[in-house]
Amino acid sequence: MKTKTHPLLGFHSLLMMLFIYVPIAFIIAYSFNSSRLAADWSGFTLDWYVSLFKNRRVIEALSNSLIVAGVSTVVSTMLGTMAALSMRTLNRKMRAGMGGLLYLPIIIPDIIMGLSLLVLFTQFHIPMGKLTIILAHITFSMSYVYVVVSTRLAGMGKQLEEAANDLGASAWQTFRYVTFPQIMPGVVAGALIAFTLSLDDFMVSFFVSGPSSTTLPIYIYGQVKRGISPEINALCTILIVVSVTLILLAQYILNRGKGQKKQSVLPF
Repeated sequence: MKTKTHPLLGFHSLLMMLFIYVPIAFIIAYSFNSSRLAADWSGFTLDWYVSLFKNRRVIEALSNSLIVAGVSTVVSTMLGTMAALSMRTLNRKMRAGMGGLLYLPIIIPDIIMGLSLLVLFTQFHIPMGKLTIILAHITFSMSYVYVVVSTRLAGMGKQLEEAANDLGASAWQTFRYVTFPQIMPGVVAGALIAFTLSLDDFMVSFFVSGPSSTTLPIYIYGQVKRGISPEINALCTILIVVSVTLILLAQYILNRGKGQKKQSVLPF
């Protein structure tokens, strides 16, 4: 039976979309404005993007962001995947308790996470810099990877792994030829999400960064305090495009992985 929806529900959804995306559209549009004044449209230009990549401080901030995002993504993907795999061996009560702990970095507000990590690093006399940012990003990115991979594992079942064991496969062969190929879409999607979160993070990075470890979000914040310029709009546009592309790619990989049929022939 087809259910009817209230006509105001669609209108409400449209208003929500406008509220979320119109400000983003303005940032993108004014990044191509030839005038420095945000309220004055003087014509289309790409000069701000050209001058952006000639700015030494922007390149330095971009380099820091890519290093932090790259290292934290690799480590958090490995840890999150191992956590998801190890949780399968626990009983229901222990899995629920440990799963709750792994969900905490997602639930805790960023300002609390940043402040707590700042206190921790200070207590252990760890100097603020790229290392502390990487450790902080691993802390929250690992949880997102765990959620994605564990969801993939939950929908996979254990039939193929049990069949591999019955056919004489070792634990490593079972993981290499059966488990890992099945969870690969989840691992890749989790890594893309972790990279995106690390690249865009401001609040946690703000607390644990040092004077020589400015990332792009921190650089943008420092420049906005002096006034919004077309260069900042251009930089924000690039971050928006990269973030949206990575998220869409992660969603595509997850959906493609769900549509794949399980292989019935084991390669050993």
